[in-house]
Amino acid sequence: MLEIKNISKTFNPKTINEKIALDRLSLTLEDGDFVTVIGGNGAGKSTLLNAIAGSWLVDEGQIVIDGIDITRLPDYKRAAYFSRVFQDPMIGSAGNMQIEENLALAKRRGEKRTLRWQITEEERKEYRQVLSTLHLGLEDRLTSKVGLLSGGQRQALTLLMATLKKPKLLLLDEHTAALDPKTAKLVLDITDDIVNKNKLTTLMITHNMNDAIQHGNRLIMMNNGHIIYDVRGEEKKKLTVEDLLKKFNEASGEDLFDDSVILG
Repeated sequence: MLEIKNISKTFNPKTINEKIALDRLSLTLEDGDFVTVIGGNGAGKSTLLNAIAGSWLVDEGQIVIDGIDITRLPDYKRAAYFSRVFQDPMIGSAGNMQIEENLALAKRRGEKRTLRWQITEEERKEYRQVLSTLHLGLEDRLTSKVGLLSGGQRQALTLLMATLKKPKLLLLDEHTAALDPKTAKLVLDITDDIVNKNKLTTLMITHNMNDAIQHGNRLIMMNNGHIIYDVRGEEKKKLTVEDLLKKFNEASGEDLFDDSVILG
């Protein structure tokens, strides 16, 4: 579903602030893979996601989604192939609009709009049904303004909006980092349910090693723009945080000791 071939990205080239963020990185995701991505600050995790999303173009290499080369496409044209949930719960939804209006916008993504009433009773029934799967009581609050929701409720709604029309690729950019631990667990459980039910190909960045181990079928570790560890299946299920710290030290020759990657 996703092929990344030898991509590189350097910021501020040929200056004192030059930073190689991605260094001939290659990665392939099979259809239905749920991959968690970990690594220290500056490892290249966010740069990888932004390169896929088209927030900036790579210097070299190729990015292919479902057989379609998107390497040189601007971000607004790539949007047809993937959905993205950001770290900030406020970004993925319109706070001054109702819940049903936000869902209607997500439902009509990529479609032509006309000057007619946009939300039918049939659609409201659909929205109530999908909202009920979140177990947050939002199905009874269709006309509530999204700005009145808690951060966790809003992020869960954003996740639902991002997957209402099944994307070829779901990008989760530390989407629970701004939430308290209890709410983060709730949103991650909802993430698992949505991803597994819809068999979505998913790439999730996280700083939390426990979350990286417990979620998804595959884990990759990055450092200095490289993938230094790639594990999946039964081997991944047996991992501990201590194992990952040891693997990082072995592969990078550095110590990875950051509270943000071991808490939780």
